[in-house]
Amino acid sequence: MVSSNPFLQMFARSPFKPMQEHIAKAQQCAEQLIPFFEASFADDWALAEQLQQKIAALENEADDIKKEVRQSVPSSLFLPVPRTDLLSLLRMQDKIANRAKDISGIMLGRKMSVPSCIQKEMLEFVSAAVKTSEQALTALNELDELVGAGFRGREVDVVEALINKLDDLEHETDELERKIRHSVFQVEKELDPIDAIFLYKVISWIGDLADRAQDVGGRLQLLIAR
Repeated sequence: MVSSNPFLQMFARSPFKPMQEHIAKAQQCAEQLIPFFEASFADDWALAEQLQQKIAALENEADDIKKEVRQSVPSSLFLPVPRTDLLSLLRMQDKIANRAKDISGIMLGRKMSVPSCIQKEMLEFVSAAVKTSEQALTALNELDELVGAGFRGREVDVVEALINKLDDLEHETDELERKIRHSVFQVEKELDPIDAIFLYKVISWIGDLADRAQDVGGRLQLLIAR
């Protein structure tokens, strides 16, 4: 959302809109993981490579926005929140894009094959992680409204409800991670040992993507608490 609050308009280079643009770009990276996994399940590595390149390009765009935010924060004369808190929030957001790139990169590089018996579970797990990061984006889209409201009133209640939902989604992703780890364990002896190690790593990174999204909500909650 773009606020018409005149207080915000005092800042020619306010970092809040770029912060929102940055997490939107990070979420675009995460969303590409769903078709990427579908392509890998089909052994369509040409399509998987195209999708991985798209993730990498989006991650680079997110880095450009990150630089813009870092440049705007020190130059702002007035900020309603500590600069260090904003920069910490930015780092949390950035980890979503980075982790999506890591996941697609390692899978493409090794042309990793996920056992057919757990592909449905894996896609459900990936989708849950992406949904969690989408909720982080929804919460961050309220940042300028929070600033306009002076971090008080009804807007705080709205954001806290969004953060609570984010926590619930991350918990659901944790449960799915536990289940898929068990499923991999069931077929572990049938896998090449090195392949099994990397499969567990990818599962861990998918869970980490959801964790980083929850961290965004946690950092936003700290801004409210101040």
